[in-house]
Amino acid sequence: MRSLFQINIRTLFIAVLLIVASALAAKAQDPRLQMGGLDHLAAKASQTVDVNIDERLMKLAARLLSDKAEDEREVKKLVAGLKGIYVKSFEFDTVGQFVAADLEPIRTQLRGTGWTRMVNVTSKKEGNIEVYLQFAGENVNGLAVLVTDDKELTVVNIVGPIDLDKLAQLEGQFGVPELGIESSKSKGKKTNDQ
Repeated sequence: MRSLFQINIRTLFIAVLLIVASALAAKAQDPRLQMGGLDHLAAKASQTVDVNIDERLMKLAARLLSDKAEDEREVKKLVAGLKGIYVKSFEFDTVGQFVAADLEPIRTQLRGTGWTRMVNVTSKKEGNIEVYLQFAGENVNGLAVLVTDDKELTVVNIVGPIDLDKLAQLEGQFGVPELGIESSKSKGKKTNDQ
């Protein structure tokens, strides 16, 4: 017959395992990418962009946007629920300043729980573009974009609930580069205008 002490130790051990497992699961589903592993590329780059807008700064930036200008009002609505926008971009004068292994820590995170690659474009002329979405149930909770060519490497990470139709409005805002995203509204408008 087991003693009460042995049963309590076993129960405590199981409880600790469950807490650790749930903490690891929560961390695995974090849509914020850790991009510090790319920092060594700054020494080789002719131009570096490093944008770190956390939720607190996001709220401050949203307050600076006008409610009167329609485009700024729409951007303000979009960023209202976001937890952060993070961008690392490096431009190089010569080819070969970074290798595929430099992006492996980012790709390892994107192979984690919840991330799905939605777009993969490979072009010898224009470089490569990969777009990943992280889902929390049926909702998009994070976005990651990797853009590479011979002389450029850019990683964009948007954290928080994302309305894909409004995402195009973030291009050129808060350090997010022009990615060629079209919302369904602008596609419909083009179709109606043609």
